[in-house]
Amino acid sequence: MQNSIAIGGKTLSRRTFLRGAGVAMALPFLDAMRPTFGAEANAEMPRRMVAIETNMGILPQFFFPEKAGRDYDSTPYLDKLAAFRNDFTVFSGTSHPGVTGAHSAEKCFLTGTPHPERGGFRNWVSVDQYAAELVGNRTRYPSLVLAMSSEGGQTLSFTRSGAPISAERSPKKLFQKLFVQGQPDEVAANVEAIKQGRSMLDFVGDQSKRLNRSLGKADQHRMDQYLTAVRDLEQRLASSESWEHKPKPKVEAKAPDDIDDARAFVQRTKLTFDVVKLALETDSSRIVSLFVDTTVIHNITHHGNRPEALAELRGHEERQFEVLAGFLKSLTETKEEGQSLLDRTMVLYGTCMGSANSHSNVNLPVLLAGGGFKHGQHLAFDQQNNYPLTNLFVSMLQRLGIGTDEFSTGKGTFRGLDMA
Repeated sequence: MQNSIAIGGKTLSRRTFLRGAGVAMALPFLDAMRPTFGAEANAEMPRRMVAIETNMGILPQFFFPEKAGRDYDSTPYLDKLAAFRNDFTVFSGTSHPGVTGAHSAEKCFLTGTPHPERGGFRNWVSVDQYAAELVGNRTRYPSLVLAMSSEGGQTLSFTRSGAPISAERSPKKLFQKLFVQGQPDEVAANVEAIKQGRSMLDFVGDQSKRLNRSLGKADQHRMDQYLTAVRDLEQRLASSESWEHKPKPKVEAKAPDDIDDARAFVQRTKLTFDVVKLALETDSSRIVSLFVDTTVIHNITHHGNRPEALAELRGHEERQFEVLAGFLKSLTETKEEGQSLLDRTMVLYGTCMGSANSHSNVNLPVLLAGGGFKHGQHLAFDQQNNYPLTNLFVSMLQRLGIGTDEFSTGKGTFRGLDMA
């Protein structure tokens, strides 16, 4: 087939068009192909997911219990979460298969894509964005992509094409985005931008139909898939337009003042948790990722077992768990239809390195709280032949109501973790 096909008196490059189709199909919702959610679906119990990564590891000797099961002896870090022992499960002997490269692995915490250290590496879709494609349109914001970092570009979230999604780093701006209603002219501008996007999709759809008549059977099948994706995206954009006209929720809390000091990452994380809790409580979004950058303490993560370095690092990490406990407490105290917000919200907390001191990417310190699972246990797996952490993502997706049996390198649900 020729590389260019004449359409409406103009020549369109077939390669350019197909590349354009690939990009369009990689956008959120385009592989979902689900009908618009009606009143019955909206009445379903909301399920939510918050995924948090701290990128400089967690001292394993203060995190992992020695004994497996429900009667495990707690550890210094888990002591900070003692009030919620029956609300979380701690894992050991898990990692992402093939994810190596020390610090390079931080970009793979929610994707599980192997070998990020290799040249030409291309990431896969992150579990939060996979979920946002399928359930994200039930809220004003399909997902919130956040980062506590002093540098731009750090994120946990990636599209289906492997492109990083820019993260919001300011709790104050996040609060304003969620709860400060724009002026009428701003709302009108947003609606017009959405309408322009819909008109452009209509134009692409008309071109595609005309082009389809000149293609072979295999290419026609591919174009049919593309047209279905275009129609789906139009439905999503129509939903976005309706959100622009709806008033944002009102909250009594005031916008937080940002903290610019990178060393105050614990305090900055707490501010972000406070706003995330409001976002969940008002059902502004149900999918959240948070990258917690602790690079400022990188030098002491290479502690060489020096007592003074270990003591300083332990202090930083204990404060992180204290802040996490505060977040869990706020979710527990917030009720929704007789259940706590924590009962309906999965909170994943972990790191990309089992030991920052040795740059190890196995035996990752990870826990999962809330979300309607049977918790209160330590699930321990082989320390040498680790169990796939990506299987946990399959269980989490299923808990959101997404019918899938695999995600990334995960080919089944997480063994030993049952729904309540």
